[in-house]
This record gives sequence, C-alpha cells and structure tokens, in this order.
Amino acid sequence: DSQKLTSKMAHWKEMKKEELEKQYSPSQWSHRMAADVVVQAHAASLREGTDRARAVAQTFLNVPYGEGEREKLDIYVPPSPSLDLPLVIYIHGGYWQFLSKEESGFLAVPLVPKGIAVVAVGYDTAPKGDMDLMVSQVRRSVASVVQQYSHISGVYLCGHSAGAHLAAMVLCTDWSQYSTTPNIKGAFLVSGVYDLVPLMSTYVNDPLKMTEDVALRNSPMQLVPQLKQFSSDCEIVVAVAQHDSPEFRKQSLEFFQALESSGLKVIFDDVPNTDHFNIIEQLVNEEYHLTQLLLKTIERNAASRTQEP
Repeated sequence: DSQKLTSKMAHWKEMKKEELEKQYSPSQWSHRMAADVVVQAHAASLREGTDRARAVAQTFLNVPYGEGEREKLDIYVPPSPSLDLPLVIYIHGGYWQFLSKEESGFLAVPLVPKGIAVVAVGYDTAPKGDMDLMVSQVRRSVASVVQQYSHISGVYLCGHSAGAHLAAMVLCTDWSQYSTTPNIKGAFLVSGVYDLVPLMSTYVNDPLKMTEDVALRNSPMQLVPQLKQFSSDCEIVVAVAQHDSPEFRKQSLEFFQALESSGLKVIFDDVPNTDHFNIIEQLVNEEYHLTQLLLKTIERNAASRTQEP
C-alpha cells in the first residue's frame, strides 16, 4: 500500500547518506572481525565448504540453463540418488555484484549424505547484469532444473542476502509464462533485502544503476499479493542474524509480517550469535540450527507425501 510506502520513503530520506550506507554495509556490523577481514574470510569459508562438497557428492558442473556465459548450474547429487529426490536450489549473495556459483556448493556437505540434491545457480552479477536480468535468470534456472529432473519430490529454495531477495522474487513468479510449474515446497530466506528502494541512494546502486521503477518492480515487499497467488503452499522461513544491521533486521521483520498477515505459511527466525556472514556459512554443518530446520522441513514434506492416498 501506497501510504506505507510513502512513510517508508520519508524515513529513508531523513537518514543521512552516510547512515544509510552504514546500515546497508553488512561488514560494518560483524561482532567477530573487522569489516575488510570478514568479507575475505566469508568468501574463503564458502570456497572451502564447496571444495568439501565436491569431494562427497557426484557433481555436474557448468550445466547450462540458458545461452549466457553465466547461465549455468552446478549440481550436487547423492552417489546413489533415489527416484524421489528432494532438491535444494541455492542462490548466492554478494550484493548482486560479487561471488558466484563456484563458492556456492557448501550446503551439499550435510544434505547430499541425506539423499538430497543441491543446485548452485550462476547469474550475471552487476555491472554486466542488471536487476531485471538477474531476476529473469534465477526464474529460468529453477524452471530449467525442474524440466531436466522429472523425479524431484519437492523444490526448496535457499538464498542468502542478495540471494534471499532473488529467491523471494522466484516465489513471486507467474509460472504460466514458463513451460513448467515447479513444486516449491519451502523457501529459506537468510539475511535478505526485500525492499530495494533504500539502496538506490547508496554505494550498492553504483554498479546496479536501478531507477525507482526498477527498484519497485523487483521488491518482494511490493509483490506479496503475487507471492500469495503463486506460492501459497510453500513453507517460508525468514531468517536474520542477531548481528545484522538494524535496517537489515527491520527489512526481514517487515517482510515476515507482510507474509504472515497475507495468511502465508511463514516463520521468523532470529538466529543468535550470528552475523550477516556466518549465519549462512554454518549451513555446512549438519548440527547447525538452520540446517536442522531445512532437514526437518524436507522430512515433514516427505512424510506427508507417503501418507497421501
């Protein structure tokens, strides 16, 4: 609604540019290490996890889902997959401008041994890719996987930061525009941004070059009615780190509240003792809270399928 949007825009305009930039600089808020160190450590941690995943899984790397150079998937499959295969699709973060699928296989470490396949999605980061293109790419990547693998029992999206935004945009997809409708059973949106308008006046927008129109049409917060229409059966987790910035935490809480008041199946998960980076890095561990939540969601859906007549 336009009244809420107007008051939000007033709130962001009142914030000085420096304050807005600080709020949207996740590295400034880590409780573990200095800003420049935490970003490098994050990339190294994800790479190490992905190397481990490639050692435990059967891998199909650089599988194309489109013509573009980055329109490729890395697929991690259990050594002897069952015919009823749950599939987790991971969309990486990096503020739509860093990272790639090459560091995005780490989730496979705890999931593949449980008989779950993992797909890491590549997309054109800025400045080469703009926001409309990235959203289109992740939607096409999901459609492509589902068409290639007919024995998927359910699709579970997981996205971190910018990837949580892109995963939320996948939930808003009108699949009648595509030749398939993915059976999306769950979505784990971790430390995401769901309203892009405040980013327009920050350094984040320098490579993205979003106009207000682009920011609004790619803001899941503005698209909750579409999400309800196309993803009403999906179980959604909106997770945020204790040490995310106040503005990141506010975005997650407001998005959760909007989904909840629309009657969607959603839970809010405020993860203690985490910052913007290790909230996702720890998904490499089976015992980690969010890994367990993901496994339980998949198990619950598998159990309900076996009870169906």
